[in-house]
Formats: sequence, structure tokens, C-alpha cells
Amino acid sequence: MRSRKFALEPLATRSPIYSRRTYTVLAINRRREPKGYEMLTRRHFIQTTTALFSATVANPVFADSWPTEAQKAEWDAQVSPPGFDPATSNPWGLHPRFLPQRVDAKDGLVPGDIHVDAVARYLYHIEEGGTAMRYGVAIARGNLYEPGVYNIKRKVRWPHWTPTQNMIERDPENARWADGMEPGPQNALGSRALYLYVGDRDTYLRIHGTPYPRSIGGRASSGCVRMVMAHINELYPNVEIGSTAHLYSAEDSVTARS
Repeated sequence: MRSRKFALEPLATRSPIYSRRTYTVLAINRRREPKGYEMLTRRHFIQTTTALFSATVANPVFADSWPTEAQKAEWDAQVSPPGFDPATSNPWGLHPRFLPQRVDAKDGLVPGDIHVDAVARYLYHIEEGGTAMRYGVAIARGNLYEPGVYNIKRKVRWPHWTPTQNMIERDPENARWADGMEPGPQNALGSRALYLYVGDRDTYLRIHGTPYPRSIGGRASSGCVRMVMAHINELYPNVEIGSTAHLYSAEDSVTARS
């Protein structure tokens, strides 16, 4: 797999979490991407710290034994069938740049950390040896995206999902899941979820799979970072509890040369 260099480029962006400057991870590629992928602009900065996804709660509807390991394995086979190659398989019709690629990482980045370039719609997972795996993502719509530095304190295979009251108010159809949505391929969190914290506080932000893979590359979620389920299935076992996730600003014009 061809490696590509990426670097941290400064953005003069004020943030409620970053002190004076924030940075975005950009992959550098010699060839130009199709028009429409190079420049993305956003006017509004983050105006909310509202909880966007509720944590898993005790609910008698979902027994601790469900889903079983056998059921999880069956679902895994549905979203990542035998012979599936993350680097080339593309049944969703994604732009090729959003397929997983290994790229060269800038010196000094911490192996195990995650960097989300909200402008180019990329997630980078830093590896040992100066490389990173890059995946296409979708980010939050409107002003719901929250840049910052987070700690991954929990990860779940085939998670439950419960919408917050704010999510229900924004989309009344979510009221039917007020008591929780059962795990499975149609669950809003998909096949895997990484739970983002600040200190000991659950931010209710997640990096998770999505049953809507065609949303990748756009702004579609209620605050979380979405990935194709087959892609997060590949990422998931390589992410350790305690890793840091850096979500960079999507509010400035940045040329995504990747």
C-alpha cells in the first residue's frame, strides 16, 4: 500500500478547548482531487456543549447476555464478509479517497492517538514506525461538531444506543428509541463505538460505525464521528483504552490536499 506524508498545519482558530491555536491533520498528495473535495468552508463556530448521545443505561429490555457472542459474530460477517478487503472493497460507492490507506506520519505524533481532520473528513490512527492508517469519516452537521482533545475511556462491540432529550427534540422520530435501541446492523452506533471523555466526564461524543455509509464525507451526525462499519471493525482492535482523540476544527477554509 503506497504511503503518503501528512503533517500538522496551523490554523488561527479560537476554540473553547484549545488555548490559542488548533491544528488540522492534512494528507499531502501530488495529484489534485476532483473539484469539490479541495476546499470546504464553515462559518459558524461551536456554540453548544450539549450532550449528544446518552451513555448506555441500565434497561430491563436489554439483558446483559444480549447480544450473544454468536450473534455478534453473525453481524460482523454481514458487515465485513469473508474476502472483504478494506483497502479495495467499496460496495457503498464511496469516493476512493475515503477508503482506508496507510500514510506516512509526521515525526513526533504519539502512536495510538487518533486525529480527526474535520475539513478533509479523515480519521488518522497513528502507528508505530512513523505511519498512520487513514479512514474516511462523516462529522456532525451544523454547529453540533465539537473540536477538542478527548480521552477514549470505553469501547464497545455492537453497542446499545439511547438518544438524548435534545436529540429527540431536534428529531421527534427518535422518541421511539427513548428507552434504548437494540444492538444490530441498523443501530445508530453501528458495529463499534469508541467513547470520548474529558477527564472523568463522558462527553456523549462517540467515534462509531454507521448504518448510513453513504454519509461518509459529509456532515450528517448529531455530534459524533461516523465511520463505515467494516472500517471501524478494522480500527477497533488497534485502539487502546486511554488513547487520545484529537478532533480538529471544521470552521475555517482549509485546502485538503489528500
